[in-house]
Amino acid sequence: MMDELELLKKDWQKKEQELPKLSYEDIYKMIWKKSSSFVKWIFYISIAEFVFWFALNRIPQSSDDVFDQSKYLNQIDLGLEIVSYAIMIFFIIKFYINFKKINATDSSKKLMENILKVHKTVKTYVWFSIGLFIVALLLFFVDMVIIEPELSDLATKAEGANQPWLIYLMSALVFLALIGVTCGILWLFYRLLYGILLKRLKQNYKELKKLEV
Repeated sequence: MMDELELLKKDWQKKEQELPKLSYEDIYKMIWKKSSSFVKWIFYISIAEFVFWFALNRIPQSSDDVFDQSKYLNQIDLGLEIVSYAIMIFFIIKFYINFKKINATDSSKKLMENILKVHKTVKTYVWFSIGLFIVALLLFFVDMVIIEPELSDLATKAEGANQPWLIYLMSALVFLALIGVTCGILWLFYRLLYGILLKRLKQNYKELKKLEV
């Protein structure tokens, strides 16, 4: 039995010697290449997302759309569209700069810093996008209930009710629930777009941290 065990040990040691030994530089280069590829894909996805939203906003709307009936909503919609495009273009440029920085990185410490910057930039972009969507929905609600209530059925229902404030309260609660559900869907959308790449970048960061120890 002992002889067999010794033979197994020798066989394993022989195999270990045959395996290629990776140096610090080899491992760093592998992590650097993977990180660069992930950041490049983040940049490409952000461009594809911009094209998607731009194309979606170009789809013709029906003539009885509430935006056509409200001059305020038209102005709000146009303003938010310009702001959202400006934010997206700003972050696309940031993603490109991050990609160029990682490509020019020459040390593991610097690469770790750049990975953290990419992670922070993507998270900031996602929360900016969700925040802007929440603002758009809130402005829509304010316009339909306060500025131009004649465009909604709320005013009619409230006038015929004994407690009109209850109608508005219930509407506000339903609207807040709608915001919560929509934001949850948006968050999942962005998690699918960027979450996998960020997770892999985080794994690369952990591997680099092990190299620095």
